[in-house]
Amino acid sequence: MIVHIDTSALIDALTGPRRSLPLLIDIVSEGHRLAISSIVLYEWLRGPRTAAELRAQEELLPSDASIPFDAAEVRRAARLYKGAKRPRGSEIDLTIAACAVEHGAALWTLNPADFKDIPDLQTI
Repeated sequence: MIVHIDTSALIDALTGPRRSLPLLIDIVSEGHRLAISSIVLYEWLRGPRTAAELRAQEELLPSDASIPFDAAEVRRAARLYKGAKRPRGSEIDLTIAACAVEHGAALWTLNPADFKDIPDLQTI
């Protein structure tokens, strides 16, 4: 299974006390392929990151391999936005979800409530 990582999980796994690092290791050990969307990469890179955190991210999820937010993902995100009950303020979450759904991936997030009403999205 392909697993896209949400910003919440990435931050929790690679910064501070790294509380989610054991789960990240489990996901990879179980044979799942981890991926990062360009939207999550943007959110990650705009935060205050140390050189060690950036190195860890590049080793695990290289920037050059990030999943682009291209035409198919844009169309999916627009459909999700139009179908959402309260889309304002959740545009970034909708784009992250669109990338995962478009690529047939599950989404690992620490905020599953932010993604609960998105059709065809599996969260872990």
